[in-house]
Amino acid sequence: MENLNKKDIITVVGTGYVGLTLAVACANAGYKVYCLDVDENKINTIKSGRSHFYEVGLDDFVRNAVDSGNLIPTTSYEQAIPNSSIVFSCVGTPDLPDGSPNMEFIYGAVEETIKNANNGLIYVQKSTVPVGTGGKLLAYITEKQPDLRVSYVSNPEFTRESSAMYDTLNTDRVVVGGSDQEALDRVVDIFKTIDDFAKDFDIGKVSRYATLYKGKSSDVTSIDFLSRVLKTSLESAELIKVTANAFLALKISFANSIALVCDKAGADINEVMDGIGLDSRIERSFLYAGRGWGGGCFPKDVSGLITVARGLGIDLPIMNSAVEVNNYMTEHIDKKIEEYFGSISGKKLAFLGLAFKPGTSDIRKSPAIRLANLLDDRGAQILAYDPEAMSNSRDSLNQGITLVDNLSDVFVGAEAVVISTAWPEFVEFDYQDIKNVLVGKLIVDCENRLDKDKVKSLGFDYIGVGRS
Repeated sequence: MENLNKKDIITVVGTGYVGLTLAVACANAGYKVYCLDVDENKINTIKSGRSHFYEVGLDDFVRNAVDSGNLIPTTSYEQAIPNSSIVFSCVGTPDLPDGSPNMEFIYGAVEETIKNANNGLIYVQKSTVPVGTGGKLLAYITEKQPDLRVSYVSNPEFTRESSAMYDTLNTDRVVVGGSDQEALDRVVDIFKTIDDFAKDFDIGKVSRYATLYKGKSSDVTSIDFLSRVLKTSLESAELIKVTANAFLALKISFANSIALVCDKAGADINEVMDGIGLDSRIERSFLYAGRGWGGGCFPKDVSGLITVARGLGIDLPIMNSAVEVNNYMTEHIDKKIEEYFGSISGKKLAFLGLAFKPGTSDIRKSPAIRLANLLDDRGAQILAYDPEAMSNSRDSLNQGITLVDNLSDVFVGAEAVVISTAWPEFVEFDYQDIKNVLVGKLIVDCENRLDKDKVKSLGFDYIGVGRS
């Protein structure tokens, strides 16, 4: 691969799910890209041609980008920024105890960038930030470097963990906000170049989890690119991402609320959601009941929106209720298991899945971790396994929980199997094969992904969320 666009050299600050996938997509599409992170261990891993986290297909893109010379991993702002005309900020904004985002890394990235920047730099904010941040950062830049000419663009990301490469290559929308139209056009051009590259790429290589929690998925690269571009004001762009995530979280909590009704009424939540999902005004995506949402985006974005709205003198009771429902779901599953056994104290449970969702090693705010700890607190003996999140989980789990290296070993002597994260290997597993090593016959389907009739036909008792 050669650098196809010699006009713009890019620096991507931050090598998380958003930053690294964007950097390698740009590099594979032909741009020269500095991939910058202050964590030397992460940069060394990238230099070796690997990602420092699990994401389908990402390692291949990292290796190709490094081998081509288009991707330059570095910890040095001094090396990257003076050579770059466009900088994407993809640093983290973890939530503070009051629910507001921690802006330390946002301001730190800006400060280090402008120390080393040339006039005419385009600074693109891809991190999720509160509405109004762009204006504050522009004032900050003027205060710190009054003679520096910088264009600021808000470019919210819509990348899902577990399908990050798929979403980056197969983006259904590009939102850019700001007042400098030339800067907006140059940012859009980068994504147009990625889109052109993706037309010749076998998207199936990165699509394994693309339909997760969605009713359907499609190859949008066949749709005219410019029809997927939205140019807005700075403030509108900043608000679009957090509002989108809040609405999706609301859909999940709505489905969970109806699941509680289904449990009492004897209905099946999957059938109910299938029925209302046929309505084109509603659709099926994210109307999936289970043990709730987690990860690095939904909890932070929902709490951030609530906090920002409160600062504007606005209460959002619907979002507060969504959080309450979400937090209750692990307790609801715990109660259903307790009702089945009478008491779960001393019961040995095979616990499958620790990541916050399938297809990722991320355990941030994982409802699976929360459920495991809750069951342990109530005296259950838990043997846990996850195909990708084992090393990440130890510090977040209660000391009494045992991590098991092999899936086959987790079932031995178990009185119940709890499928807490619906990895395909758990959903597609032939549970008939392990009946002889189990002591009990209960399967708990925390994400409602199993065929409950098939499970029952094998002689198991079945508990789902709103469908037992």
